[in-house]
Amino acid sequence: MTTTQDERGTDDLEALAEQAGRDLEDASALEILRWAAGTFGKRFCVTSSMEDAVVAHLASRAMPGVDVVFLDTGYHFPETIGTRDAVEAVMDVNVITLTPRQTVAEQDAEYGPKLHDRDPDLCCKLRKVQPLQEGLTGYDAWATGLRRDESPTRANTPVVGWDEKRQKVKVSPIARWTQDDVDAYVAEHGVLTNPLLMDGYASVGCAPCTRRVLAGEDARAGRWAGRAKTECGLHG
Repeated sequence: MTTTQDERGTDDLEALAEQAGRDLEDASALEILRWAAGTFGKRFCVTSSMEDAVVAHLASRAMPGVDVVFLDTGYHFPETIGTRDAVEAVMDVNVITLTPRQTVAEQDAEYGPKLHDRDPDLCCKLRKVQPLQEGLTGYDAWATGLRRDESPTRANTPVVGWDEKRQKVKVSPIARWTQDDVDAYVAEHGVLTNPLLMDGYASVGCAPCTRRVLAGEDARAGRWAGRAKTECGLHG
C-alpha cells in the first residue's frame, strides 16, 4: 500500500529529511526544490522575509503556483511590503500573508509600548514565531533562504534537515550559496530585491530592530545591534 503525502508520520518525515540532507548536499538549488515539490506537493511551501525573492523565484520554477508565506509583523519597512506586493504581482506564486494574533496597538496595550526594545525575544515570539507555527500547520515541509555564509549561527545549515521544533522538513536550497551566487542569480533572472539592500542594509527585518551594516561586519550585524540576540527564533 502506497503512503500518501497526508499519511506520512513524524518518524517518516524525519527519516526522509535526514536521508535527503545527505543525498542532496551537492545538488543544485533547483534540484533540491524539485525534490521538495515532487515529494510534498501542496504540503510544501516557501517562506520569505521579502529581503529578496530568490528562493521564491527558484521555487516557482520547480513548482509553479507554490505557496509563498510572508510574516507581516506590523513593524516592516514600507519597502518590504512593497517587495511582497511586487512578488505577488509578477511571479507565478501564491503569496500568503500571516499576521500575529494582536495588532501592534493591541500588543502595546497589553505589554506596553516598544516591547521590541525591552524584550525583543518576546516580541519576536508573539509577532513571528507563533504566527508561523500556526501558518505552517497544513504543510509537511517548508523552504527558507538560509545560507551558511550569513553568520556563524548558520554555518552548519543543512540543505534539507529536520525542524524539531515544528516537526516538519526544513529545506534550505541555497544554504551553500555565497552572496556572489545570490547576486549572480538576481542579475541573470532579474529577480526582485528589497530596495533597502541598495541602501546599506545587508539583512532586512523589522524596522525598529534593523540598521545598516558597517564595513567588515557580517550580514546579520544590523539585526538587533548591540544585543547578544542574532536570531528571531524562527531558525533556532
